[in-house]
Amino acid sequence: MDNSARPARRVVVTGIGVVAPGGTGRAAFWDLISNGRTATRRITFFDPSPFRSQVAAECDFDPVARGLTPRQARRMDRAAQFAVVAVREAVADSGLAVDPARTGVAIGSAVGCTTGLEQEYSVVSDSGRKWHVDNDYAVPQLFDYYVPSSISSEVAWDVGAEGPVALISTGCTSGLDAVGHARDVIAEGGADVVIAGATDAPISPITLACFDAIKATTNRNDEPHTASRPFDRSRNGFVLAEAAAVFVLEEREHARRRGARIYAEISGFATRCNAFHMTGLRPDGREMAEAIRVALAQGRIEPTEVDYVNAHGSGTKQNDRHETAAVKISLGEHAYRTPMSSIKSMIGHSLGAIGSVEIAACLLAMEHDVLPPTANLHEPDPECDLDYIPLVAREKRADVVLTVGSGFGGFQSAMVLDRRSA
Repeated sequence: MDNSARPARRVVVTGIGVVAPGGTGRAAFWDLISNGRTATRRITFFDPSPFRSQVAAECDFDPVARGLTPRQARRMDRAAQFAVVAVREAVADSGLAVDPARTGVAIGSAVGCTTGLEQEYSVVSDSGRKWHVDNDYAVPQLFDYYVPSSISSEVAWDVGAEGPVALISTGCTSGLDAVGHARDVIAEGGADVVIAGATDAPISPITLACFDAIKATTNRNDEPHTASRPFDRSRNGFVLAEAAAVFVLEEREHARRRGARIYAEISGFATRCNAFHMTGLRPDGREMAEAIRVALAQGRIEPTEVDYVNAHGSGTKQNDRHETAAVKISLGEHAYRTPMSSIKSMIGHSLGAIGSVEIAACLLAMEHDVLPPTANLHEPDPECDLDYIPLVAREKRADVVLTVGSGFGGFQSAMVLDRRSA
């Protein structure tokens, strides 16, 4: 649903679940980002010394301590573990009694079960033996690791969802696009409830090598706590991270009938592609600006009504300038009066998961009337001249929030959250 018409069936968020660097659960996540603390550290999962970038934002996560059985924990890749734990928190937060036939699932992931797949590939290839399918060289769940949709299946099994189930993989916009897809499923009558969000656990040698090869990640290895510096003059790449965030989305009247607490309405969503370059961005930001325009139009929201912009803010030179240009195009002079910040400065860039994690940040900012800061922003790039809430959170009521995402492949997505109409 990418046109400017507001859907007849409106969609709201009634539950939030988060697994993020710095603490599992939405309360720990909010405590970290609202206080401007950073969770970026030197990588501990493996020896990062051979790599150009040696820093990441890791989750301190024990799946069994978070409610999975040992058998479930063994079966699932880390990304799937994150998703299921986040789902359970979101469903509990919403107070929802799941109606299987009217409940769907939409999960986003950029790299799927990369960690499990890489580990199993290493077992097979390092053995020096030829592959024989009748030999027990790999774990039985290797197929699940190979197929990213297994993450959505795990979520569906866990909540008993028998409606539409999808895995959305559009690079770093996967988290926004999965929630946008879920909104459309509900708006078009395919379900009354969709469990939607995203997960990625990409901190592995193969992923680190991918971004090393194109120099997209920072090599500020001697300063891991301050390595992620969106919009700062000294920024030189993003910090790899892992995370998940999942939401309970409901048709608005369905939520009202059961007396659910509503965080906000998803009043607009749009996505575009620049059809230009795998990693390059047009400097004028027009594709992101167009996604923002359509998302605002769907919600019947004027640019001057936007109270806060959650930036993609990856900390690469071209992204931050591209995004600044897009916000100026779409909000006009109001862009200079609108607070904007990047939580990647604190929790890094968890690829496909980050769009959903940023939605969670927006919803919690609306709930607490506090806008999270951009950490490590000491000397802004002169070409990045908007109000990026440097260093310290800001108390401000935000009723209309715009969150945007940009991904390799040219993907540009925008979503508008509005609590006035919820």
